[in-house]
Amino acid sequence: MMDPRLVPNQVRESPTESASSRDTSPTADGLVMKKLENDRNENDCFEQSVVRRIFMGDKITLRNIAEERVDIISDKMQLLPDEYVEELKNGLRVILEGNGGPEQREEFMTLQKLVQTRPDLTVKTLLRAHRVQLEILVAIKMGIQAFLHPNVSLSQASLVETFAYKKCRNIACQNQLPVDDCTCEICTNKNGFCNVCMCVICTKFDFEVNTCRWIGCDLCSHWTHTDCAIRDGLVCMGTSTRSGTGQAEMLFRCRACNRRSELLGWVKDVFQHCAPSWNRAALMNELDIVGRIFRGSEDVKGRKLFWKCEELIEKMKGGLAESTACRVILIFFQELEADSTRSMELGEGGRLLAPQEACKQIAEVVEEAIRKMEMVADEKLRLLKKARLAVETCERELEDKAREVAELKLERQRRKQKIDELESIVKLKQAEAEMFQLKADEARREAEMLQNIALAKSEKTEEDYCSSYLKLKLSEAEAEKQYLFQKMKLQESSRLLHPNDGNDSSQMFSKIQDALKNVYNVSPNADCKASDRNSGRKNP
Repeated sequence: MMDPRLVPNQVRESPTESASSRDTSPTADGLVMKKLENDRNENDCFEQSVVRRIFMGDKITLRNIAEERVDIISDKMQLLPDEYVEELKNGLRVILEGNGGPEQREEFMTLQKLVQTRPDLTVKTLLRAHRVQLEILVAIKMGIQAFLHPNVSLSQASLVETFAYKKCRNIACQNQLPVDDCTCEICTNKNGFCNVCMCVICTKFDFEVNTCRWIGCDLCSHWTHTDCAIRDGLVCMGTSTRSGTGQAEMLFRCRACNRRSELLGWVKDVFQHCAPSWNRAALMNELDIVGRIFRGSEDVKGRKLFWKCEELIEKMKGGLAESTACRVILIFFQELEADSTRSMELGEGGRLLAPQEACKQIAEVVEEAIRKMEMVADEKLRLLKKARLAVETCERELEDKAREVAELKLERQRRKQKIDELESIVKLKQAEAEMFQLKADEARREAEMLQNIALAKSEKTEEDYCSSYLKLKLSEAEAEKQYLFQKMKLQESSRLLHPNDGNDSSQMFSKIQDALKNVYNVSPNADCKASDRNSGRKNP
């Protein structure tokens, strides 16, 4: 029975892109999770503080995501800062690692129960979910850390299909379910089961390839863990329908189709194709697995193989080189094949077979070998087509990404041009502002100068006016003086003529003198102010 898992170029040899499902509970190994990259680019501190202040009053927990409506959580998560979203994912990763004891395991079981029992988580609602919200929901439901890995970039549609059991939860596989529209009971009744990468019994997957840890069915190509098959009694003694000898041997019964497959030839093919590439630990593990398979064998070849495995394990523990052990086990398989050929030529009791019977048996063996080769060729062809489809999909995705990068570059150039234009406008406006500021300063200085000139002129005008006014007053006083002198002369002459009027004339004379004193004692400022108050007065 040729094992398709021996093909070195198949998809199953890319385990680093997925997560282990040996245990889908929080105690999962998470082989890929050992390579998590925690270095993330941080945003500007000011922007972070602003976003945190906006979000402080509306925090979201894993329980909120597991039990609240998709649209509400999606709207809230749009406002979450990137570092808070990363903390949510890291928190779930810690829970899935299962190192926190029974409390974390109970917390995960509660979250998983909430998610699995919600009827509103349909394809339609999940397509509107926030990206990180959807990753968390898928990781909780499947119990796999890989969906939270920063380097795993599944599309929104792929995550939704995985959540709805329409795609394989193994990220390295991602086949549409059921694979090849299989209608067997296992593929039909077990949600999310993938017959390409999962065990028929435990429905878990791992990344073991080129090994005897997996047994494949010759007819339906479904896979079973060797340990699961041994534990459930699917590896047992029986009569092969193809051997034609009627002798009992160790067989594997597939739970999916109930077909029986012989195990000795399958083990021989695995060792012939893969043993030279195994290291010491791998070879010892494979010998141990083969020993457990044939431990209960009752036929001669099976017992010989069991003893040989036990013998080689003991010798390797004692220091036997793995290359020597590998050569010994391969020679042993050749001897078993030679013994089988001789037994086909001999009948019961050592008698020679009839030529027709021998030819018939040889034809059956050749027919079986051809059938196996055709099955292997078909499997390789199917894997080749699948690989081609995967390559075409990757090429399309690369083209889309290249277009997106080109568009982003163009957008960046446009924004850079706009920024340059804005910067030039800002510089121009700054230059204009500086120019206007200079003009304003000049205008202010000129205004101050004009104000000083006006003030000086005003003071000079006031002085000139006061001087002119005083001169006018003096001329008036001089005229009045002359007038009074003339009057005094007249009065003096009249007094001489009329001596009785002396008192009156002396009184008159004293009044005139007082008036003249008052005229000469008047201050210029008082006169200017008086003149300002009596601006309507005319010169006599």
